Amino acid sequence: MPTILGQNQYGKAENRVVKITRDGATHHIKDLNVSVALSGDMDDVHYSGSNAHVLPTDTTKNTVYAFAKEYGIESAEQFGIHLARHFVTSQEPIHRARIRIEEYAWERIATSDANSKFIGADEVKHSFVRKGQETRVTEITYDGENWQVISGLKDLIVMNSTNSEFWGYVKDKYTTLQEAYDRILATQVSGRWRFNWTDDEQRMPNWEKSYEQVKKHMLQAFAETYSLSLQQTLYQMGSRIINNRSEIDEVRFSLPNKHHFLVDLEPFGLKNDNEVYFAADRPYGLIEATILRDGVEARIPLDMTNL
Repeated sequence: MPTILGQNQYGKAENRVVKITRDGATHHIKDLNVSVALSGDMDDVHYSGSNAHVLPTDTTKNTVYAFAKEYGIESAEQFGIHLARHFVTSQEPIHRARIRIEEYAWERIATSDANSKFIGADEVKHSFVRKGQETRVTEITYDGENWQVISGLKDLIVMNSTNSEFWGYVKDKYTTLQEAYDRILATQVSGRWRFNWTDDEQRMPNWEKSYEQVKKHMLQAFAETYSLSLQQTLYQMGSRIINNRSEIDEVRFSLPNKHHFLVDLEPFGLKNDNEVYFAADRPYGLIEATILRDGVEARIPLDMTNL
C-alpha cells in the first residue's frame, strides 16, 4: 500500500540552561529547560535519508547556549522569541519553529542577624534556594509570518479549607457520595494563557509583569470565590484573568480535584467536626475548560495543559 509523509518535526528537547547575571556582588539566576522543534521542507530526509535540509539537533542545542550569552534571558518568552525567529529566518528549509520552555524559579536565602557576622552582606546576594510553588512554562511558535505565544504554569497546589460545597448533583443507583455543605477544595493547577501579541515590538507585553499579574488574579479568584463546584471556581479564575489582562485572549485550565474525605472517627468514640481528613491522591476528578474573551476563537490545544 502506498504511503505518504504526514506532519513531522525534529529538534533537541530539554536543553537545560542556567544563566547567571552578575550585577556586582548581586547575582540573578534564570534556570530554563528549553525544547526546540523544527518543521519545513523535510521530505527528502524521510524518503531517501538526505540530510541536505537538516540543521543538526546538536546545532539547535548549541544555539540555545550561545543565545543565553548573546541575548541574555530577560524572560522565558523573550528568549523563545529570539530562538524561533533565528531558526526560521536563518535556514530556508525551516518554515516553522516551536520553542517550549519550563522555568524553574529561585529566591535568595535570607540570613538571620545572629549569622550576619559570619556571612558578609555581599555573600548573601549570591545564595539561593529553589522555589517550589510552581513551574512556569511557555510555548512560542513562529512560521515566518505569524507568532503565537502561550504561557502558563503547572504544579501549583492550592487549597480552601472552607467556603466550598458540593450538592444537588445527579444521583443514580451507583451514587454513594454524600452531599457536602462545608468541604475542603484543593487542586493542582495547570494553566495556559494565549497572548494576542502578533509582531508589533512596540506592543510587546512585559512578560515578567504579565506572569506575576496573571498568577495574582488567578489566586485571588480561587481564594475569593465561594465555591459550589470546582467548575465554578475554574471559570472565575479564568474570567478574572481575561477581565484584568488586556494582552490575554484565552485561558485554559486543567484542575485535578485533590479530594479530602472526612475520616469516620465514631468507632473510636470521637466526633469529627470537619477537622480530620484523609487526603486521597487517586482516583481524582479532573475538571478542564477554556475561558475566552468574547468574540475570540479558541486555539490552545486541549491536551496542552498536560505537557
